Amino acid sequence: MAIELHTEHGTVHISDEAVAVIAGSAAMECYGLVGMASRKQFKDGFAELIGRENLARGVEVNLENNQLSIHLYIIVSYGTKISEVAHNIQQKVKYVLTEVVGLEVAYVNISVQGVRVSS
Repeated sequence: MAIELHTEHGTVHISDEAVAVIAGSAAMECYGLVGMASRKQFKDGFAELIGRENLARGVEVNLENNQLSIHLYIIVSYGTKISEVAHNIQQKVKYVLTEVVGLEVAYVNISVQGVRVSS
């Protein structure tokens, strides 16, 4: 399902995967984030860390009743305040999608899948 933006020059279709990559890239810029985790549940008790080339795998994009919702699955750095990291990610992702792409974001949900010692 693609998101449609209507402008004076025509219609723009943005794929869910493109939105997911933009949201994942914005999240990766935030302090305290080690990386994105797979949307699938834990593998052998550990969250699977996703590389930068597959950021969309850690992001879920939903469009219901013209309201965009983003769900990010993340792994945070040990020693950081999880609530602050999550709050910063929510603000950054919402700002980037609103200001850069022009999408109205209803909410950004965060699921912390793990804590890792960052190198």
